[in-house]
Amino acid sequence: MDSLNQASANTVFAAPASGSVAPDGTGIIELDPWLGEFRGALKSRFAKAQKWIKDIDQNEGGLERFSRGYEKMGFTFSNNGDITYREWAPNAQQAFLIGEFNNWDRDSHPMIKNNFGVWELRLPARDGVPAISHNTKLKISMVLPSGERIERLPAWITRVTQDLNVSPVYDAVLWNPPKSERYVFKHPRPPKPESARIYEAHVGISSPELKVATYKEFTKNMIPRIKYLGYNVIQLMAIMEHAYYASFGYQVNSFFAASSRYGTPDELKELIDTAHANGITVLLDVVHSHASKNTLDGLNMFDGSDHLYFHEGAKGRHELWDSRLFNYGHHEVLRFLLSNLRFWMEEYNFDGFRFDGVTSMLYTHHGIGTGFSGGYHEYFGPSVDEDGVVYLMIANELLHTLYPNTITIAEDVSGMPGLCVRLSLGGVGFDYRLAMAVPDMYIKMLKEKEDDQWDIGNIAFTLTNRRHGEKTIAYAESHDQALVGDKTLMFWLADAQMYTNMSTLSELTPQIERAMSLHKMIRLVTHALGGEGWLNFEGNEFGHPEWLDFPRAGNDNSFWYARRQLNLTEDSLLRYKFLNEFDRAMQLTEEKYGWLHSSQAYISLKNESDKVLAFERAGLLWIFNFHPTKSFTDYRVGVEQAGVYRIVLDTDWDTFGGFNRNARDTRFFTTDMPWNGRKNFTQLYIPTRTALVLALENTL
Repeated sequence: MDSLNQASANTVFAAPASGSVAPDGTGIIELDPWLGEFRGALKSRFAKAQKWIKDIDQNEGGLERFSRGYEKMGFTFSNNGDITYREWAPNAQQAFLIGEFNNWDRDSHPMIKNNFGVWELRLPARDGVPAISHNTKLKISMVLPSGERIERLPAWITRVTQDLNVSPVYDAVLWNPPKSERYVFKHPRPPKPESARIYEAHVGISSPELKVATYKEFTKNMIPRIKYLGYNVIQLMAIMEHAYYASFGYQVNSFFAASSRYGTPDELKELIDTAHANGITVLLDVVHSHASKNTLDGLNMFDGSDHLYFHEGAKGRHELWDSRLFNYGHHEVLRFLLSNLRFWMEEYNFDGFRFDGVTSMLYTHHGIGTGFSGGYHEYFGPSVDEDGVVYLMIANELLHTLYPNTITIAEDVSGMPGLCVRLSLGGVGFDYRLAMAVPDMYIKMLKEKEDDQWDIGNIAFTLTNRRHGEKTIAYAESHDQALVGDKTLMFWLADAQMYTNMSTLSELTPQIERAMSLHKMIRLVTHALGGEGWLNFEGNEFGHPEWLDFPRAGNDNSFWYARRQLNLTEDSLLRYKFLNEFDRAMQLTEEKYGWLHSSQAYISLKNESDKVLAFERAGLLWIFNFHPTKSFTDYRVGVEQAGVYRIVLDTDWDTFGGFNRNARDTRFFTTDMPWNGRKNFTQLYIPTRTALVLALENTL
C-alpha cells in the first residue's frame, strides 16, 4: 500500500475542528442555520459516534487496529507456513474445519471457542509446507444447540469460485500462493483528482463478445480507452463476490472475495496497478447496505441464528431486495464492515468507495414507499436509523484519517443534510453525493414533453439545486438507466432508427440529427452545471445501442445484451464515433479549465421562448440553444469579463457529427454595456440544438 497515505496507529479520530466550531456535532448549523431546530438529533448522532470510537479505543486498541480484523479473522498465515483459522459463530456448540486437505472429515479438525464466540484452529506447517494447499476447497462445519449440523463458507474468505455446471453454490478456496508468485504493486496511488471525472464500469460486460470479460481483458482494452476519453477515475461495479451475475453485483455473499468470474485476485491487482500507472484513481462500488440471503454460501443464518450479522426477524430483511440487513449497532458487525473497507484499500490498493444503497442505511423505512419532499423533518426523528448513520460516520472518519486522499461517494436519493460534511462538524463525512434527481428529470422530459415544451428554468434549477458546501457528482444517466426495462438517453432519442440510420452511408434523418444533437447537449449542460464531479456509465458516452440484460432464465441465459459493443466506435462508417469524440473533447476541456472544481455557475439567461440558456463558470461562457427549429443570429449574451472570446468547444463541429455552422476561428468581442446582470455583452450565432463554450483569449 501507499505508505504516504498511512496514518500511525495512535491517530486521533474525529477530533473536532479547531477554532470556534462546537465540539458536540452541531458545527454544521453554522453552515445551515435551518438545522438549528434539530440540534438535539445532531448531538445524539455525534455522541453515539464518539462513544463507539472511545469504546473501540479502550477495548480494541483504537480504530486503526480494530479495522485490521482481516489480519486475525478468517485464515491468516505466519512466515513459517503455519495457518490459523478464526470464525465468529457464538451460536454453534461445536465447530470443525473441513476440506480437501482432510478428505472432508467432519471430526478430524475441531476448533476451540473463546468467551466472545470466536472459534479458532491452528494448523502448523510441516517442514515449511502449509497444512492446507493453495487453492483447495474448504468449509466450516458446525453443530447447533439443536444437534443439527450445518456447513458454511468461511465469512472472511478471500476467494470463492463457482462451477455452474455442477451447482450455483460457491466453493470457498484457500488463497495462499507462494510469495514468489504474488502480484507486487509497482505504481503509487495517483494524486487525488481536483475534478473527478468518473467512468462507471463493469468488468464482465466490458467486451463486445458474448461472454464474461476478464480482469486481464479490462486491463488491456478498457484502461487505454478510458485514458483516451479523458476520465481520471474508474468506478468498478460487481467486484465483491455476488451470488447471481444478473444482480449486477448487488447480492453480495462473500465480502472479502473479489469476483472469480473475471479472474484471480492478482489479475484484479494488476488492473488497479495499471490504472494507477495511467494516473487513474480506482473506486470500488461497495455494498454494505445489505447482503445476499444465501445460507450455503453467504452470511445468512451463518451459525444457525437469525441475528449474527443482521437484525433478527422482519427488521433484518429488505422487502424489495429480498436480502438481509446488517445490524450496524453490533460491535462485531462494525469490526467486519470496517475491516472490509480497510481490506480493499490495503490488499488491492483501491482509492476509495462508492457506497451503494445509502438511503436504505440511513432510514428504518429504507426508502421503500417514501417520497422525499426536502422537508428537514424527514431527515431526523424515528424514521432515521441512527446506527446506520453512525456507522457511515465512523467509516468515513476511518478512511479519511488513514488515507487522506481517499474518495467516498454516497448513493442517496433522500438528500440528507450533512451527508458530505466532515464528522467534526456533525456531518456523515462523504466527499460526494450522487445527483440522483438529474437523470429522472431528463427521462420525465423525454417521456412527457415535446421539445418546444422543455422548461429551461427547471433544467437550470434541477442542475444547480444542491446543498451549499456539499459536493455532488452529476450524471445524465448511469447503469440504472441502461438496465433492461429502462431506456438510455440515446434510446429515448433515436429509438428504432438507432439500428437503421447510425451509419454514415445512410440518411441523416431528422430523428438521428435530433438524437445526436440533444445527446451531446444534455451531457454537456449536466457536466457544466450539475455538480463538482461527473459520472458516465460505460458505453453511454457514445450512445450504446442496446440496454443491459444479464443472462437469466427469462432470456434463455443469453449474453447478447450483457456486453458493451465498444467496437462500434472503431468503425469509421458509424456515427457512434462522433459521440465518442465529443465525450473525449468534453473531458479534456474540463481537464484544461477545471469547471468541476470551480464555484457554481452564474446563470445570466433562461429564455423560455427562445429555449436559450447562458451562464458562466470557471471563466468560460456557455450558451445552449435547445430550440428544436430556431437558430439565432447576433444573439446577445451577458458576460462579466470584458475581452475577446474564442470557441473552445462546439457541439456542432463536424468531428462530432455536426455542421460547422460557426467557424472555429471566429472571435467574439464584448461591448461595455450591462446585459442580463453582467457588465458586458457579446453577440453570436447559435444554431438550433447546439451549444457553444467560449474562453477569454484577450482582455480589452
